[in-house]
Amino acid sequence: MQRITTTLFLIVSIFSLHAQEIRVEPPNWWIGMQNDTVQLLVHAEGAGKWQPSVKAKGVTLLQTHTATSPNYLFLDLKITPEAKPGSIKIKFSENGKTVATHAYPISQRSPEFAQVEGFQAKDVMYLITPDRFANGDTTNDSVEGLREKGTDRSEDYARHGGDLRGIINHLDYIADMGFTTIWPNPMLENDMPKSSYHGYAITDYYKVDPRYGTLEEYQELAEKGRAKGIKLIMDGVVNHCGSKHWWMEDLPFEDWLNYQEKIQVTNHKRTVNQDLYAAEVDKQRMTGGWFVPQMPDLNQRNPFMATYLIQNSIWWIEMLGLAGIRQDTYPYPDKYFLSNWTCRIMQEYPNFSITGEEWSYNPVIVAYWQQGHDNPDGYTSCLKSPMDFPMQGTLSKALVEPENWNSGLIKLYEALANDFIYTNPNDLLTFADNHDMDRIFTQVKDDPALAKMAMAYLLTVRGIPQVYYGTEVLMGNSAKPGDHGLIRTDFPGGWPGDTQNAFTGKALSQQQKDMQAYVKALLNWRKTEPAIYEGKTLHFAPVKGVYVYLRYTETSRILVVMNKNKEEVDVPLSHYQEAIQGAKTGTDVLWKETVELGETLKVPPVSTRIMNLGE
Repeated sequence: MQRITTTLFLIVSIFSLHAQEIRVEPPNWWIGMQNDTVQLLVHAEGAGKWQPSVKAKGVTLLQTHTATSPNYLFLDLKITPEAKPGSIKIKFSENGKTVATHAYPISQRSPEFAQVEGFQAKDVMYLITPDRFANGDTTNDSVEGLREKGTDRSEDYARHGGDLRGIINHLDYIADMGFTTIWPNPMLENDMPKSSYHGYAITDYYKVDPRYGTLEEYQELAEKGRAKGIKLIMDGVVNHCGSKHWWMEDLPFEDWLNYQEKIQVTNHKRTVNQDLYAAEVDKQRMTGGWFVPQMPDLNQRNPFMATYLIQNSIWWIEMLGLAGIRQDTYPYPDKYFLSNWTCRIMQEYPNFSITGEEWSYNPVIVAYWQQGHDNPDGYTSCLKSPMDFPMQGTLSKALVEPENWNSGLIKLYEALANDFIYTNPNDLLTFADNHDMDRIFTQVKDDPALAKMAMAYLLTVRGIPQVYYGTEVLMGNSAKPGDHGLIRTDFPGGWPGDTQNAFTGKALSQQQKDMQAYVKALLNWRKTEPAIYEGKTLHFAPVKGVYVYLRYTETSRILVVMNKNKEEVDVPLSHYQEAIQGAKTGTDVLWKETVELGETLKVPPVSTRIMNLGE
């Protein structure tokens, strides 16, 4: 595979007669793309007066655009298959004199990346907050020139020092656990004065935050992950940037941002995207308002901004060989831009995967965004995998609520009954928690047995499961519910001197070890069972705290029996013959024992039995 090094793609390059500093984004491009045009953003003092020219085989300068600011040019280049890998010379002239030149790198596209396989229901995604997972390189904990200095692990909202090297060093652990995909929170530069650890206030869309490492290390993570059967997902942010983004000192256009002259914070009324009766003022405030005052809202209706964001996503896919993108705050940008963004990516990468964060507990709202959904307003999307917040919001409630006719496990049963609204329920991204909410262990009142039941459900029901780092060792945040800094706490063993080490098992409690072994067994078994990742579902209304469902194909049947009662239950099997279909025995996939399927099946208190039905 062709390896591209950072040194070829310095974002700021100086090739000029007057030592003129020129920023060109994207910093490089490829030969052989489905769409053979690329639009370059050029930023330099007085660039708006320059006349660019390009002379290179297979490369044509189609058009030049100026901006409101006198310091920008936008160049439309056509790069045909006849182009040769290397650097093309872009000459900038003013009044007939050359004032600057720029060597723009182009390279041959990797055929492997063009056919990259996205995530799917066979995969299980491991969500990582990089600053809090493992510190593999202490030399980058503090970087000269950045606004937030140093690390402080005692402060929930400070940087703690986790980095790319920390993830790379523990790929074996991730693979051995049984995860097949990793989704790190954003790792691009967040040069903000404080609380920059989370990654969602990007200040340079083409630069890895140096406190995480380098572009080469990001590529190393992708390559070494692929070698171990682990796909890489990128956390994308097209709705907003950080208030210290480099362009904030010199915005290209008067409408580069929404509410550019006076900050207005969004009303968060996400349903305006579907609401037939929504007022225009509410729609504008929703999509145009800033997420928070520190995150300027990008105006995707500006065609240059739209192209910039689409190209940026494609650039990272090509640079890293990504398998997918998780798009943050999905309903907040202009929805017609989102349609163009998703479809443009899927045209370039037919096997790619995109998941979008629509934090709604209403399945009708979530389904609106899924590819192929028949929407009353005619809206079309190429989003394969909306995040299944409706199921997430139901799971912990179902486990902690008392059992009644309208509470408890009946909530899971009814939630799954809503699947008719989705184009493809099996493509939904399912999860019990993530970096923005209380950890599942906290949600189930610090009960290890209920945490295991949550994982058993997540890993046997339809969809593409995502597990937040540390769930496997019962990490929680009960000390400060709702506190994002504590939710995103340090993984034990990720720092030298940690008293506990979840990577090795050192000093973990017996409950933590049991949970880790339970999740590992489920994950590795799940890989081998088509009935789970591509099968159909048959479920039965819960009875007295017991919920039974079947996952099945023509050749395999997996019976799942959830018992929420605090005592052992003899489940009468006559009620479930539609699923059992006369099978005489079943193999418990975790206990590895063969069980006679007579009149009843014993299920221990607060537990889940997963049975592979025999003949």
